[in-house]
Amino acid sequence: MIAHLPMYERAETKPAHDRYWSLIRAAFGTGPAVLTRNSDLWETWRHPDLLLSQTCGLPYRAHLHGEVTLIGTPDYGVPDCPPGHYRSVIIARPGARMTQPSAAFNEPTSQSGWAALHGFLTDQQINPAHLVETGSHAASAMAVLSGQADIAAIDAVTWRILTQWDMRLADLNVIAQTPPVPGLPYIMAAGRDPDPIRQAIIHAIEKLSDGDRGHLHLTGLVMIPATDYLAIPVPPLPHESRRNAVG
Repeated sequence: MIAHLPMYERAETKPAHDRYWSLIRAAFGTGPAVLTRNSDLWETWRHPDLLLSQTCGLPYRAHLHGEVTLIGTPDYGVPDCPPGHYRSVIIARPGARMTQPSAAFNEPTSQSGWAALHGFLTDQQINPAHLVETGSHAASAMAVLSGQADIAAIDAVTWRILTQWDMRLADLNVIAQTPPVPGLPYIMAAGRDPDPIRQAIIHAIEKLSDGDRGHLHLTGLVMIPATDYLAIPVPPLPHESRRNAVG
């Protein structure tokens, strides 16, 4: 069996994620001793032995919904969002240009980094001068901070975690927030009964220490139907991007 929680992890939160998984495993009664890390996301999400992983809403609705079992959606208590929902923040440097800005995004299959950015640019009738594909939300934030991009869309939960650990980002401004959408769902291999692991997750979230809850920002597990994910349009692929090597 594979347990895999890649979406909101960074070096400082790995111990909290390990303890969270230990609580889930204890409540579930079995499972791998350690989380799988540094594996190919798509191979892991589609693996027949997948017990638990977390994916993004865009990969789920565009590719995975017919190939995996939906367990539930963790709630991170994002302000002004329904339970289990989140949004993106649009960040910029003070005084950054908004007429034909350069726009950074993490990668084309990200709801929060690309789909939200595309929706914001379309709604605001902004035509970016160019798009910068960075590979991660942290790299997108650093691209804006360094002047390699003018704006970026960052998952609001990720932004909370980034600013918790990287004081340099205090120099950036949140200039807009995108509409709430269903959050990043927990999934398992197709054909499995999700209820036992779902109940184990609920128990584990309740048992988190205050310190680990402060690192993980988890408040509960919500059942959001697959139809809510599938109702969101799949954005077009970026028509132009250049890979940016910032870390």
